[in-house]
Amino acid sequence: MSVTQQYLLDTHRARQHGEPVPPAPGRNDWRVVRELRDHRRLRAVLAGRPARGRAREALGRWLRGRPWAGR
Repeated sequence: MSVTQQYLLDTHRARQHGEPVPPAPGRNDWRVVRELRDHRRLRAVLAGRPARGRAREALGRWLRGRPWAGR
């Protein structure tokens, strides 16, 4: 069963029971991504790591070569 079919089935059941219809698939995707990003930043701060720029620093180390390998 596809996501669309499941959504239509859930919508039909909700209307039969007089309940609110569920949100359409993909409607809250960006909100979930933002919440995940915020959660990861919070965990980084609580662990004593920088909350921003970690990926850019890691990419820079990778592009410059491996400075920890005896350079």
